[in-house]
Amino acid sequence: MKLSEFEYRYSEEQIAQFPTENRDEARLLVLNKKTGEIEHKIFKDLPNYFTDRDVMVVNNTRVFPAKLHGNKEKTNARIEVFLLRELNREQHLWDVLVDPARKIRIGNKLYFGEDNSMVAEVIDNTTSRGRTLRFLSEESNEDFRASLYALGETPLPECITRPVVPEDAENYQTIFAEVEGAVASPTAALHFSRQLYKRCELKGIDFAKLTLHVGTGISRAVEVEDLTKHKMDSEQMFIDDETVARVNLARDEGRQVCAVGTTVARALETAYSTQGHISPYNGWTNKFIFPPYEFQVPTSLISNFQLSLSTMLMLVCAFGGYQNVMNAYNVAVAEGYRIGPYGDAMLII
Repeated sequence: MKLSEFEYRYSEEQIAQFPTENRDEARLLVLNKKTGEIEHKIFKDLPNYFTDRDVMVVNNTRVFPAKLHGNKEKTNARIEVFLLRELNREQHLWDVLVDPARKIRIGNKLYFGEDNSMVAEVIDNTTSRGRTLRFLSEESNEDFRASLYALGETPLPECITRPVVPEDAENYQTIFAEVEGAVASPTAALHFSRQLYKRCELKGIDFAKLTLHVGTGISRAVEVEDLTKHKMDSEQMFIDDETVARVNLARDEGRQVCAVGTTVARALETAYSTQGHISPYNGWTNKFIFPPYEFQVPTSLISNFQLSLSTMLMLVCAFGGYQNVMNAYNVAVAEGYRIGPYGDAMLII
């Protein structure tokens, strides 16, 4: 399939700038992938579609405050730094993106904080992902990390055009967030409140956790019409023995395995082996899923309404069927569903 086949129209006003007041009261469009039938529900209705011992798999990655605002030495020019990945904890080395990138050279110093209390030096600008910074700090690793994060702000995606507010630090984090390392939230799980989670547990629904640290590549535009030529950025992922056992048992017993989000679906498919089960995983994935694709692990999928032309929309179409999903998206737009990370949700069963 071609990139242009994943374009659909919506107004900018439909891109949610804030979440619903209560996480589990977002709207939920339910799509039957076999019949194409659509139902309009509220997210707190989710347990009605699952039974005892079905398994929901969630991503327990935790978003860290990855966006810093600083100034360049001498010129005092404003610089935005996006922390991508810690390269060396002892030396305080970080892989980063900088904006505007053309103004930054090796040896430049950048200053952060109202009193310029934190200083970083550019030591490499040849990495494929941006720059390498060495933060000049005499603090212990723990104190330095606390200072760095105190200066950072929640890295909301570009489609949220308003300024970051303090509430985003909690709103953009799922209730399952445990393992720090993501610069974008696995947004399908943002709709789970602790009350809804408890209701699911009381119904006997099992929860399994995996970790996929969502990177900036998830929102990077696809620039080729031929999708076979698009390369996803690699993201670190972990699946432990406990999750493997729960998912494989559910598959063997014919119960539902629900992927809560496109990141979970990608992770499960990455870990699938030719023996018909998933295996423990500790590594990286750049798996790109688009139609036609036959899913081996999840039987149902929860997803937010993804932006037009995005790789997440392509995965959703692969799972639910291209015509079914694109029709459902057009219905959702007409019905006023909210789009994007803080928007409404879709369940495909």
